[in-house]
Amino acid sequence: MSSRDLILGRVRRALADVPRDDTPYEQAIERGYLREHGGRSVEQTVDLLAENLADYRALVHRCAADELAPTIAGLLAGHGSTSVVLPAGLDAQWLAASEVTRVPDRAEGTSGELDRVDSVVTACALAIAETGTLVLDGGPDQGRRRITLVPDHHICVVRVPDQVVSSVPQALARLDPTRPLTWISGPSATSDIELDRVEGVHGPRTLEVVLVSGE
Repeated sequence: MSSRDLILGRVRRALADVPRDDTPYEQAIERGYLREHGGRSVEQTVDLLAENLADYRALVHRCAADELAPTIAGLLAGHGSTSVVLPAGLDAQWLAASEVTRVPDRAEGTSGELDRVDSVVTACALAIAETGTLVLDGGPDQGRRRITLVPDHHICVVRVPDQVVSSVPQALARLDPTRPLTWISGPSATSDIELDRVEGVHGPRTLEVVLVSGE
């Protein structure tokens, strides 16, 4: 008898006395979970997002729509970036004030080529305030997943308040589960058994988030 047969046999014995007309499992369990904690206003939700992003060691910036291009230019200059990879559908005006080499997100591009790029600029699908999480879904203004994993510096633009939700349940209701979702909570980091934190191991060492209003 295989392990599979053994397990299925145990399941059948456990269900032997369950009536055939018993309430289906998906209806028997009450799933009235909270969709958010507390009754925050829109402004408070955005503030919570900024607070939790910073708690994860992301660098948070706020600006109006007409300040976005100079803000991004300043962040690239402050990081010393001379090249930046861009998703194909990113608004060109976002980089209008930047004098850096623009590297397109190409299917034939290699990880070695991306590793030589200083920064990446993307939008996001949405941001979750309670967890300080950015979610990318590979949309035209976000590009392929790899462009946000290889370069050492990621600038992510979040449109507020439209792209900000309070909780994970609210996020899941708005996301398409068939898309390649990337959930980002702060810059890449890991710790060894002695709890020594090392950043930049599995993705960007520096994550900068721009909360832009008025878009």
